[in-house]
Amino acid sequence: MRRNINDLMQVPAQERDLSWLTDSLQAAIRLEFATVPVYLCGMWSIKTQSGPAFSSIRSVVIDEMFHMGLACNMLTTIGGTPELTNVPTYPGALPGGVRPWLRIALIGLDKATVDEMYMQIEYPESGPIAHFKGETFPTIGKFYDAILDAFRKLQASEITGARQITQGQKLFAIATLADAERAIDRIKRQGEGTSQSPFSNDFGTNLAHYYRFAEIFRERKLIQLPSGEWKYEGAPIPFPDAFPMAEVPEGGYPDVPKALEFNQAFTTMVGHLQQAWVTGDGNELGAAIGAMFQLRGPARELMQVPLPAGGGNYGPDFRLIP
Repeated sequence: MRRNINDLMQVPAQERDLSWLTDSLQAAIRLEFATVPVYLCGMWSIKTQSGPAFSSIRSVVIDEMFHMGLACNMLTTIGGTPELTNVPTYPGALPGGVRPWLRIALIGLDKATVDEMYMQIEYPESGPIAHFKGETFPTIGKFYDAILDAFRKLQASEITGARQITQGQKLFAIATLADAERAIDRIKRQGEGTSQSPFSNDFGTNLAHYYRFAEIFRERKLIQLPSGEWKYEGAPIPFPDAFPMAEVPEGGYPDVPKALEFNQAFTTMVGHLQQAWVTGDGNELGAAIGAMFQLRGPARELMQVPLPAGGGNYGPDFRLIP
C-alpha cells in the first residue's frame, strides 16, 4: 500500500483518479483484514463454542471476511491485485490512520475488550446513537463514500469484471458500477446500520455490528420501545465464560511450538487467499476456507496454557512464516 487512508482522504476529490482508487481499495482490504484476527481471538476464547454471544461474534467475523472479499473484487475489477500477504501486526492502531487513537490487540473476550475495542472499531457515523464530535480524521464510512465517488467517475470500460471470486449471495462479482454501489452499501450497513435504525437491512432482521457487540456488553437484546426509542431492555444475553487469553505481545510467541503450528496453518490460509485473487480461481478460496478451519484447534489449545510469568494464558499471534 503506497498511501494510508489519512493521506488518501487529503487528496482533493477532483484528483481521485484510478491510481487513487487502487490505493484506496488496497487500504480498505488491509483495514477489513485487521479486524478478523481481533474478533476471532474473542470468539475462540469462549469456553463453550455456542450461545448468543458466540453466534453474534461469529456472524461479525463472517461478514468481515466477505467485506474483505468484496473489496478484493472491487480492486481486481479495476485491474489491481490485492496484497493479502502484507498482514497487519498487533498490538497497534487500525491500518491506515482511521480513528488513530484506537489501539487494537489480540486478546481474549471480556467486557472491557467488547466496550473499548470491538464497539469502537464499529462505531456508527449516524443512526440511533450520537456520532463523535470534532473528529479530524477519516471514519470508515466516509472512506467508503469516497471510494464510491471515485468509482462513479470511472468509464464503464474501466470496470472490467476480471478475476472475480464469488460465493453465494455474500460474495458477488463487481462487473458494473451498480455492483460496486451494492457492495459498498452492504459493507457500510452491516458495520453501522442505516441512518434510521440499528439494522443492516430494511427488514429489521439483522443488527449492524456495533449493536451486536453492544448487546453482548449490555447483556440484553436491543429493542424498540413504543415511544420509538431504542433500548437494551430485551431478553437477557449472558456474558460467556472465556479462557483468560492475555494480550499477545509485539513479536508474538516465536518459540512456542503450538503457536508455530497455528502460524503454519495461517500462512497456508493467506497463501490461498492471495492466489485466489491473483488467478481468479474460486477453488483457491475454498482451500483458504478449509485452512481457516484448521486454525481453531491450536488457537484454543494455546488459550488454555498459562503464561510462565502469570497474567493470563497464551493465544494465537497471527504471524506469517517466511
